[in-house]
Amino acid sequence: MEKNIFRNMKTLYIIRHAKSSWKDLGIGDHDRKLNERGKLSAPFMGKKLAEKGEQIDIYLSSTAKRAFRTARYIAKAFGLKKNEIIQKNELYHAGQRDMLKMINAIHNSHNSAAVFGHNPGFTDLSNHLTGELIDNIPTCGIVKIEFEVDTWEAISGGNGRLIWFDYPKRYPEMQGS
Repeated sequence: MEKNIFRNMKTLYIIRHAKSSWKDLGIGDHDRKLNERGKLSAPFMGKKLAEKGEQIDIYLSSTAKRAFRTARYIAKAFGLKKNEIIQKNELYHAGQRDMLKMINAIHNSHNSAAVFGHNPGFTDLSNHLTGELIDNIPTCGIVKIEFEVDTWEAISGGNGRLIWFDYPKRYPEMQGS
């Protein structure tokens, strides 16, 4: 008799912060807020995620204002409150190695996770995990990656499968914003 071996699937959503403001040059990088386009694209992309029927078990965000605000807009599309988003200073301009360590540390009770942060690290991480080549994850771009693994610790370079890559300017209604 053949044994049915069930493997958990881990799903990672890599979400770059929405467009930020450079209006006030006296504000430090960490404290930059979303500009008007960012305030439109983040809820728009949250709605798109929800419409696709995606499920996110845990939200991890850089402590930078623009990343956390993006996470708040996306989480709101799923009916979550801002206190349900875990802020991680390690995500602020982290390199792929540090981000991978953080991903490997996610509790295995979560089968899906969204991380909110910055480039160039996010584009590098996506390419490293999937072996695919994404030139650049634009602002508020989302990369969905699936891993046929039982634990987050098992995620490493090249063992993820790129499922889709989406971003606001792909949609006609967002092209003018």
